[in-house]
Amino acid sequence: MAAITASMVAELRAKTDAPMMQCKKALTEADGDMVKAEEILRVKLGTKATQAASRVTAEGIVGTYIAADGKLAAIVEVNCETDFVAKNDDFLAFTKAVAELIATQNPADVAALSALPLQGSTVEAVRTTLVGKIGENMTIRRFQRIEAKGHVAAYIHGGAKIGVLVDLVGSDEAVARDIAMHIAASKPKALDSTGVDAALIETERRVAVEKAREAGKPEAMIEKIAEGSVQKFLKEVTLLSQVFVKAEDGKQTIEQLLKAKSASVASFTLYVVGEGIEKKVNDFAAEVAAQAAAAAQSR
Repeated sequence: MAAITASMVAELRAKTDAPMMQCKKALTEADGDMVKAEEILRVKLGTKATQAASRVTAEGIVGTYIAADGKLAAIVEVNCETDFVAKNDDFLAFTKAVAELIATQNPADVAALSALPLQGSTVEAVRTTLVGKIGENMTIRRFQRIEAKGHVAAYIHGGAKIGVLVDLVGSDEAVARDIAMHIAASKPKALDSTGVDAALIETERRVAVEKAREAGKPEAMIEKIAEGSVQKFLKEVTLLSQVFVKAEDGKQTIEQLLKAKSASVASFTLYVVGEGIEKKVNDFAAEVAAQAAAAAQSR
């Protein structure tokens, strides 16, 4: 049996918003497996256990670049340590320049991007100089380049904490921007069900099966119930199936909107700053106590 530490319980609580004792029980049942414990909490507590999972902790911004003809674009996430630096003019200018380089030079990865020329030097050298000047680390985390089939629209939200590029075929700029805004608000995982990670679908099915069993549903009905849950999940996380956030009737889906406009979405990219990054949380009281104890020992 794996030892369940206080830090493990705290980490699971931060991810799920579940009570401490429930977190400890789930970790014990999962033999310390964090992913399995989160799944157990979802079975027992329903959607409440995922409410905190979307919290973004790392700082930085999302930058975009779109060529004048709308046919070439790039999106990049650049991280830093504090929100204060994320608003720094030099940091903002660096991110903007990097986004344009990605679009025009088409680097294969972050390493290749870092070696590209910038301001008479290289991207990496400029980054290093900024770190020294600002006094805070910063990293280029990820990027995406788009050669559009139609034309690209961008939407940046929340102080550049959320960024979207959408490649729309066959409609005007206003529709493209509306769809980009919808993506930022509704955060679809894929265009349609074919693009959803199979592991995510399997997790939804497994959770639905366990929830149905805990609810005492007949075994013969469980697979049907699980399939219904999976289909509901897919409608919620795929762009075309989502209800358009500006739908006047509250029912029109993105797919229906596109059909009405004789348009289609070729692709989209959504970046949320810090998504998936765990940020160290300092326990101030514990830190003070540790410093006091160290000071007492040095006397």
